[in-house]
Parts: sequence; C-alpha cells; structure tokens
Amino acid sequence: MKSILKQSFSMAIKSLLATKARSFLTMLGIIIGVGAVILIMSVGAGAQSLILNQIESLGTNLLVVLPGASEKDQPPPQAMGITVTTLTYDDYLSVKDPAKVPNVMGIAIFSKNVGTTSWKSASYDTSISGTNASYRDVEGGNLLEGRFFTEEEERNLSKVVVLGATVKKELFGDSKAIGEFIKIKKHSFEIIGVMEKRGNVAFQDYDDQVFVPVRTVQKIISGVNHLGFMRVKINDRENIDQAIKDIEFTLRDKHNIDDQSGESDDFSIRSGNEAMQLFETVTNSLKYFLAMMAALSLIVGGIGIMNIMLVSVTERTREIGLRKAVGAKRSHLMVQFLLEAITITLFGGVIGIIGGVATSYIVSLVANYLHYKWDFVVTPSSIIAGLIVSAGVGLFFGIYPANKASKLDPISALRHE
Repeated sequence: MKSILKQSFSMAIKSLLATKARSFLTMLGIIIGVGAVILIMSVGAGAQSLILNQIESLGTNLLVVLPGASEKDQPPPQAMGITVTTLTYDDYLSVKDPAKVPNVMGIAIFSKNVGTTSWKSASYDTSISGTNASYRDVEGGNLLEGRFFTEEEERNLSKVVVLGATVKKELFGDSKAIGEFIKIKKHSFEIIGVMEKRGNVAFQDYDDQVFVPVRTVQKIISGVNHLGFMRVKINDRENIDQAIKDIEFTLRDKHNIDDQSGESDDFSIRSGNEAMQLFETVTNSLKYFLAMMAALSLIVGGIGIMNIMLVSVTERTREIGLRKAVGAKRSHLMVQFLLEAITITLFGGVIGIIGGVATSYIVSLVANYLHYKWDFVVTPSSIIAGLIVSAGVGLFFGIYPANKASKLDPISALRHE
C-alpha cells in the first residue's frame, strides 16, 4: 500500500509540474482563502490586543458608575444615545466619603459637552470635559505647563480651563497660552494649564478636549444637574468586589431604593475586568464572523479545482485506459487523482499561510511604528487548521473527478482521441 501511495504521489507531482501555470492558477482560490483566514484571525487578535492593552493601561482597578440600570453583559443606555439623569454631584460626594466607601483612592466625575472654542480669529470645535480636581489622579496624564484646577475653583464655579494638546495647537500654534482667555460657547475662560500630548486610549482622544470644572460646565455651559458618569479608582484589585457592594449600598440609600421591595437600581457599576471581557467577546465574535466570510472563497477555489480535475481526466483518458489495461485497479486511480487534488490544495494552503503570516507581521510592524501596542499573534492551531481545511477541500472536491476517472471503461478510454 505504501508503494502505491508513493507512486501515486510521485505521479501527482509530475502531473502538476507538467502544467505549472494552470496548477498555480488553480491554487489561487485556496491561496487567497487560506491567506485571508490567517490574516483576519491574526489581525483580529492584534486589534483585540490593542483594545485590551489600552483598557488595561487605564487600570483594571477602575470602576465606572453609570446612570441608569443595565445588565452586566449588555451595553449601557448611553451607548445607544439615551440620556439618563439619575447620577448627581451629591452622589459623588456620598461615594467620596471614606466612611461609606473606604477603599477608594480617587474619583473622577464627568459632565460632557461639545462646543466651539475661540481665541482672537482662531476657532476650533472640540469636546468639553467637565471634571473635578481629582481627574489626573484617576485618569493619569501630565501637564506640559501650568496647573490643573483645584477643588475650591470647582466649588466656586470658576471659569478656568486646561487645554488638551490638540486644542492648544489649533488655537495658539507655538504661541504662549497660559494666562490667555478663550471663549467656550461665548463664555470667557482663563487658561491655567496645557496637557502633554497623550493620544488615543480606549477610543478616546485625550488631546482633543478642554478640561473645565464640572460644576462650571453643569451650571454655566450645559444647564444641567446630572453627571454623565464617574470613574472610581480602588486601592487594590482584591477590594473591587467589596467596593462595588459599598457603592451599591451607598447609592441605593441615597436614592431611597428599598432592597427588600425588589426595586431596580437606577445606576449600574462596571469594572475594568468586565469591560475587557465584554470587548473580548465582541471582538471574538467579529473575528470569527469575518473568518467565516473569508472561508467562502475556499468553496470557490474548491469548485475551480474540481473543474480543472475534470478537464485533467478528459485530457488523460488514454493514459487512464492504458493504466487499466495493464492491471491498475479503480482504487489506484481514485488514490492518484485524489492525491493530485489534495496536493494542489495543500501547496495552495502552504502559500496562503505564508502570505497571511507575512502580511500580518507587516501590519503589526506598521501599527507598532505608529506607536500602537499591537501584538503579532499567529497561533499554531490556526496554521494547522489552515492545512487541514485546505487538504479537506482537495479531498471533498476531488472525489467526483477521481470517481469519474476510476469508472472509465479501459477499451473506450484507449480509443479516445
């Protein structure tokens, strides 16, 4: 049996080499299909690592308190453009109380808006981040010059502003900004600080925004009393579960929510770990869906292989008749033509894998060159799966041509012109 397989494989290789151009064109569908699947899986894993690394860089000991109730495995109402007003500045003061929530290192609160900032003849549309004096303790970020606003300025509705790097560049260029006054929605604000360039982290551009005391944004710019959300930094990851319980108890008491009556919370709390798991689930689903779409080209490639093998059977009818006349069995011909189909798809799969891995590596190099923390990920299981799938395509689509060749009548085959 081994000698038959060896001989059939040798004949299959010779047959493919005899028509190199046609063999390569036949492989193209498999090359593209396998290469696309490897590329999508690798790039998807790299993109996933980028997102998860950025979330992790913010800190896995962070909790996000959002207004409105939502299931932990579902997006919050804000993600669907719904405004919920159940979180207030007084809630922040309650959570800030160490007697109620003892494991808190810092809290950053937010009231977001958008608007036009202007200085002299220059103007720029940007995000207005109303926040508090503890912002940098929670979110990080360094000052390039000047200072951040204080708790006293926050309480007194002071009209002071700290510029993000992009806003400073758009309005002032290389000119000095500290001490100047800009207008935000027609209100005049004194610039007290400029942030260092930070870039994009977890889908947020930290440079394209201005920072204003949260009470000033609420009362003067937006005219609202509610907060958009708050981020709570916990002193240790091991204390996260207890901190969640403490915050839930504090806010339920503040909002007069009776646990015994089964009332629903009008807020939700998300941890950094939950955010990572949610993003991981979403990106995995998208990655596998795209890989399945790319795999459809393997079916097209398989049909092309079946057509070429049928042409090959017609062209080699006399050869098949001669082999049968000298004693070749149906099984021998089946094995030969199946091996030819499998060899084509395996070679195509190998080339596709090499091409997919190389392209993925180039993508990771470019991403890292652009200062994104992008991991190059190609798992052995994806390579093995690529080889198995390509061989399986050859086997499946080679059965019909091989069966047709094995059933040819030797006498009729020898008479074939």
